[in-house]
Amino acid sequence: MISVMLNKKKHNRNRFDCGVEALNNYLCLMANQQSGRDNTRTFVLEDNKPENIIGYYTLTMSPVNLLALPKIIQKKHPNFHAGGLIARLAVDTRYIKQGYGEWLLIDALKKMLSASDTVAFPVVIVDAKEGAIEFYKQFGFTPFLDLPDKLFITVADIRASLK
Repeated sequence: MISVMLNKKKHNRNRFDCGVEALNNYLCLMANQQSGRDNTRTFVLEDNKPENIIGYYTLTMSPVNLLALPKIIQKKHPNFHAGGLIARLAVDTRYIKQGYGEWLLIDALKKMLSASDTVAFPVVIVDAKEGAIEFYKQFGFTPFLDLPDKLFITVADIRASLK
């Protein structure tokens, strides 16, 4: 399996349905526009028919409130103010419970690790949609101190787990 950048001429975005209207709408209406403005990058996992999207994720950067992170991270990284953000991650309902969500997350983390090797940042963040917090926790994400549905993982932890 390999993820590819979303291509509005190739991928059938209107067929995609993850069951969350906001995630469906983003893919259909905003993903290409945001990529064209260099605000985000959206990657898709294609079905055997390349126009069909199994799932997708969107990557960007995000400001970080250092005080909302554990003291150990505040101490280790006192001057950082931004981290990588997995802004969206969704799997079409036709493909749920087949490991694609995990595959997409690991692929996104690999891309974030590569980006951090080029332009350093110490954490990757996710804003978990309702019901997804436990999914991210099982991969080592930790909630921010002030926002339980906003989670992070350190790049050092990603690096260690992907070895």
